[in-house]
Amino acid sequence: MKYQSRKKAILLLADGTIFHGKAVGREGSAFGEVCFNTGMTGYQEIFTDPSYYGQLMVATNAHIGNYGTNAKEIESDSIKIAGLIVKNFSYEYSRDLADSSLQEFLEKHNLLAISDVDTRALVSYIRDNGAMNAVISTEVDDIDKLKETLSKVPDMNGLELASKVSTDKPYFYGDPNATYKISALDIGIKKNILRNLAKRDAYVQVFPYDATFAEMSEWGPDGYFLSNGPGDPEPLHQAIATAKEILDQDSPLFGICLGHQVIALANGISTYKMHNGHRGINHPVKNLISGKGEITSQNHGFAINREETEKHANVEITHVHLNDNTVAGIRMNNKNCFSVQYHPEASPGPNDSTYLFDQFIDNIKKAKVAV
Repeated sequence: MKYQSRKKAILLLADGTIFHGKAVGREGSAFGEVCFNTGMTGYQEIFTDPSYYGQLMVATNAHIGNYGTNAKEIESDSIKIAGLIVKNFSYEYSRDLADSSLQEFLEKHNLLAISDVDTRALVSYIRDNGAMNAVISTEVDDIDKLKETLSKVPDMNGLELASKVSTDKPYFYGDPNATYKISALDIGIKKNILRNLAKRDAYVQVFPYDATFAEMSEWGPDGYFLSNGPGDPEPLHQAIATAKEILDQDSPLFGICLGHQVIALANGISTYKMHNGHRGINHPVKNLISGKGEITSQNHGFAINREETEKHANVEITHVHLNDNTVAGIRMNNKNCFSVQYHPEASPGPNDSTYLFDQFIDNIKKAKVAV
């Protein structure tokens, strides 16, 4: 079989560290920020999540590909990760619902992947030294050339990526006869977010990352949504300005992940790049309002400043991440606005937090009654 004579491949980190492996499919090189996801399932959804754009994904689960892929289990129109690094790659799959192997899926989207990497050692190294730029490559005979090219790859800190994954023009999602109309800013939106909104009797118009408030408000929406997405939130000047105008109008506003960070920036709260970020489907969060714990799906490399949030007169911390006490959710006490740093649509992941979509719809209902 062809995978028994695969080419040698390497993962070269920006600090010069090298991990060895073998090419899964195509040959060549792929550059990006290396990060890891601890999820045991949901690899197809992870690979197609726009929030991962420009990143080399390390799967901590020892076996990847064993249940194949299904055309319906995607979060965008293509694979968004820059490359894949795994321990054991399964060329065969055993799942009735699968319609192709993971190898075929990767080949279709021309993604470079390497396997037979000591991912336990790699993840341990990243945890100690932080996320950094890297390259995976089958060009193992010219390390110096790879190092030179890698040194020119821009750092994720300060990098605007929303424009790379956003829609080019507005589009509608859901039932036109739905009760509620929502304008969503696409800075990397996942399909399952739209599914969750549509399931709650909402008709959504999705707008490009640089849409203005005037454009988003023209069709008379009942509420506004700011999506997840990749990269540093601080360069998203138009999105921040749009969020400020939505807040000035006191319209119902909900933000997830990158949208949560944009809302914080609109309130003068700064963001920062984390040492590793949170990526997985078992992250513990405490809801400070209800006192309940939630197991959450997370994928972010930036967070909002907790000290500044605590000092803000009009912003209240509603959720905290129990592993490191970072801010996982906020709400405004003078506006109809809240946001979370994790993924209540949970694709992949648990469903502990889907109530947040109900909360958003309830906020819209109250606002309509008030008018």
